[in-house]
Amino acid sequence: MNQIEFTGQEAFYKGKVRDVYTITNDILVMWASNRISAFDVILPRPIPFKGQVLNQVAAFMLNACADICPNWLLETPTAVTSIGKKCEPIKIEIVVRAYLTGHAWRTYRDGKRELCGVPLAEGLKENDRLPFPIITPSTKAAQGHDEDISESTILATKLTTPEQWELLKKYAFQLFERGSQLADRRGLILVDTKYEFGTYKNEITLMDEIHTPDSSRYFYADGYLDKQERGEKQHQLSKEFVREWLIENNFMGQPGQQIPVMSDEWVKTISEKYIELYERITGLSFAPSHDSDKMIFEITENALKKFRN
Repeated sequence: MNQIEFTGQEAFYKGKVRDVYTITNDILVMWASNRISAFDVILPRPIPFKGQVLNQVAAFMLNACADICPNWLLETPTAVTSIGKKCEPIKIEIVVRAYLTGHAWRTYRDGKRELCGVPLAEGLKENDRLPFPIITPSTKAAQGHDEDISESTILATKLTTPEQWELLKKYAFQLFERGSQLADRRGLILVDTKYEFGTYKNEITLMDEIHTPDSSRYFYADGYLDKQERGEKQHQLSKEFVREWLIENNFMGQPGQQIPVMSDEWVKTISEKYIELYERITGLSFAPSHDSDKMIFEITENALKKFRN
């Protein structure tokens, strides 16, 4: 896809998962690939239909949350491409957590009782629900690992103004509440998620994907309490199962560690889980797209005409 060039294209950026084309100062095309990353490393094998799932879940969720705050999305001309507003990124990932899971649990398990300046109570177990959702921000790294950061450090280093930060927190909690409501209707629990914001014409604007399996973690609501009482692993839909598999195979993205071999069966399993999440969270049947890159380009190029002027 990096050989493709749209009319009026000014820049190209290959992200971990998406290819981003700047068409004008105001317009972007995001092309969701089948690449998969974990621990900030792109894994060696693509996952069939993953890009389509991410693009379509993100569009579904952005449209469902459009009344909460401005967002970047203008149109999704194909299953894997989106056209939207080019924003100036705010270099913070705003992670909202309602459960002690994943990175938060690993931090807690290792003895720390504070995460990004937020205190955590004693006596919690993995996957316990927190008393209320918390924000645990991280810096948005261009390369390598994102790093946890506290609210006080964000303000001290002037990554945002105090007024911007309050608005970002307000939007993040409102988006999380809406995402939780949407998940609940489908028998899921939105466990944690991340949001990225930027500014467009000086207005804070929601960027990138939201509430997708790459940016979020979901538990199945049915059986959650029973599993917690018995100390069993939760049945979940997210990318965490990929991270767990990597950890079991001694890979966490650290220097010198080798990415384990991904078998055909394992790649198929990951693909099926992504499709399962799409159908659960949207309530729609997944219709696999087999459009060629050439067809995707032509459809997207035609859709861009209305935005170039």
